[in-house]
Amino acid sequence: DFSQSSHLLRNQKVHTGERPFECSECGKAFSNSSTLIQHQKVHTGQRPYECSECRKAFSRSSSLIQHWRVHTGERPYECSECGKAFAHSSSLIEHWRIHTRERPYECSECGKFFSQNSILIKHQKVHTGERPYECSECGKFFSRKSSLIYHWRVHTGERPYECSECGRAFSNNSHLVRHQRVHTQERPYECSQCGKAFSERSTLVRHQIVHTKERTYECGHCGKIFSRLCNLAQHKKIHT
Repeated sequence: DFSQSSHLLRNQKVHTGERPFECSECGKAFSNSSTLIQHQKVHTGQRPYECSECRKAFSRSSSLIQHWRVHTGERPYECSECGKAFAHSSSLIEHWRIHTRERPYECSECGKFFSQNSILIKHQKVHTGERPYECSECGKFFSRKSSLIYHWRVHTGERPYECSECGRAFSNNSHLVRHQRVHTQERPYECSQCGKAFSERSTLVRHQIVHTKERTYECGHCGKIFSRLCNLAQHKKIHT
C-alpha cells in the first residue's frame, strides 16, 4: 500500500545518501520533508513542545523528553562496564571512551587527542590565548569558568569542601581528596623502581631522584652533592 511504499522510499534515501529537501534559509539538505520541517523551526524560533514543570519550550518532542529527565532524575542509559547511568545516550557514548580509551577529537594545532569535543574546545584556548573569564576583583583572566570560580575563593576565603573526619575545610575538592589520605593512610603513588608508595605525586617525584642519581645541589665548600636543597642547607652548618 501507499504507507509501505513511502516508507520504502524514505529508507532507500538513507542508503543512497540522497537529500532532495533543501532548507531555503541556510541551504542544509535532508532526505525527507518531515525532517526539513522539523529543522526549519530553528530559523522560525517555533517551540511548540513545552515542559509542564518549568515551562521551558522546545522545537522537538525528543528534546522535551530528554529535558524531562532533569525533573524526574531518570537515567535510562547504563554503562555495561561500570554500571554508571546517564540521562542521554550521547553522555553514555562519551563516558564509554573512558573504558575504551578512544580519543577521536584531535587538536589541529598540536595533534593532541581528546575523548570529548568540549574538552578539545577548552584545550584550544591554550593555543589561542583566549581568556574570556575575568575576575572582577583583581582583573586576572582565565580560559575556563571553573578556574575563575576556584580563583575567586582567594578573595572570598570560601572553603566549601570540608573533611568529615576532622572538620578541616578547603577551597577546592582536589585539596580535600589529598588531605583525606592523612586519615585513610591511602598511598596511591607507587615507585616502579622499589615499590615504595606515597600519598602525593610530588613526594613520589622527589623520591625518584634517589634512583635516577639526579643530585643537583652541590656544597660550595666540599663539593658534596645532595638531592634536596633542605639537606644541603643542613649540611652547610658543618662548615659554619
